[in-house]
Amino acid sequence: MFHVGGARSALQNWIYAKQQGGVFVLRIEDTDAARNKPEWTEGILSALDWIGISRGSYEGPYFQSENAGEHRAAATRLYESGRAYYCDCTREDVQARTGSQYQGYDGYHRDRGLGPGPGHALRFRTPDEGTTVVVDLIRGEPTFENKLIEDFVIARGDGSPVFLLANVVDDMTMGITHVIRAEEHLPNTPKQQLLWDALGVKPPVWAHVPVVVNEKRQKLSKRRDKVALEAYRDEGYLAGAMRNYLMLLGWAPSGDREIVPWSVIEDEFRLEEVNPSPAFFDEKKLRAFNGEYIRALPVAEFVDACQPWLTGTGTIAPPPWQPEEFDADAFAAVAPLAQTRIAVLSEIVPNVDFLFLASPTIDEAAWTKTMKDGSGELLDAAVAAFEALESWGAESLKSTLEAVGAERGLKLGKTQAPVRVAVTGRTVGLPLFESLEVLGRDRTLTRMRAARLRLP
Repeated sequence: MFHVGGARSALQNWIYAKQQGGVFVLRIEDTDAARNKPEWTEGILSALDWIGISRGSYEGPYFQSENAGEHRAAATRLYESGRAYYCDCTREDVQARTGSQYQGYDGYHRDRGLGPGPGHALRFRTPDEGTTVVVDLIRGEPTFENKLIEDFVIARGDGSPVFLLANVVDDMTMGITHVIRAEEHLPNTPKQQLLWDALGVKPPVWAHVPVVVNEKRQKLSKRRDKVALEAYRDEGYLAGAMRNYLMLLGWAPSGDREIVPWSVIEDEFRLEEVNPSPAFFDEKKLRAFNGEYIRALPVAEFVDACQPWLTGTGTIAPPPWQPEEFDADAFAAVAPLAQTRIAVLSEIVPNVDFLFLASPTIDEAAWTKTMKDGSGELLDAAVAAFEALESWGAESLKSTLEAVGAERGLKLGKTQAPVRVAVTGRTVGLPLFESLEVLGRDRTLTRMRAARLRLP
């Protein structure tokens, strides 16, 4: 699944490339077979499509595995130039010599002249002295002492290059000029910069964007947190709201505003203005953002946006009613009412299911809470009053039920609660009288009578 932090980084790369007149390049790091499946690649492409980085508007996707020959050639050049050497030490060997499982590699094979062979890993010969300075558009100039960087592996015992080397070679091959990525990669950057220097190519411009954290200020984890972009899409978050919110993770537009058009974000975003501090992914705030975006839709667009949840298309679970039970005109009638009450599109189903089911799904907790002594008599009176109505409309329904309640010393809120549960199955939902108008006289009265039979 596509991590929301990765989506944030993709958007920042996308905007920066457009601002600089450059090209956004999509590369799939597929050399780890256990983490590489075609459907996962398709998931990334689909998620990018959804947030507006559509296929055909970027270069790629390229696949790292397709460049394996260049990776091996670079490893050979580093070995032949003396910038790398072979080592057959196991982790246990290193621990036995150093007496610690936490100390890095001790350089045992640096000058022992071991040649290539099965089980011989290739290690980069890190300079003994000096520093490596990473020029970072967001973090200034982080400086790393070379003596604290171990001689790291660049090719495994079977000859296959590791990520560090493959990533550098791919960037060189593809002419990458700017690398905008998550802060968690910063510890790798001095190693990669040493590789760029050793291969005789000027390194790219670096920018490490802040890590995304949860409410406990812990890094968002796939095992613990809701991080998959597709999950938010399938729950009914709008792409525009998600784009807007993701761009606020470490950056803000001008003025005291957060919800702004995408064109403003594209114009105002400056990579140098990104705050290096951890960025809090606040799902409650995202939900509020999404509600604002939903309410801003023209009603016709809102109706269209709800269709996957009303029909169960794509990755969306089917609704509780049968396709032939759905009434598009009835939904269109209540859509403006629902639009003001939901924060994610998936919430449309429990708000309107009473319109399309043969009988409402009763929330038993709501039934127990609402159907008190006297509810049966109240329903009897309401049924009789509604039967006598000449005009079946929201205003007449409201005034009629108000009169029924007034005769019993009840305010409208107390009077309508049993009617709402009888007709919709819930205590909360769309405005009651507008809902009854759309549901119609016969279905409303049938449900009220059925509810009355359950009461003493």
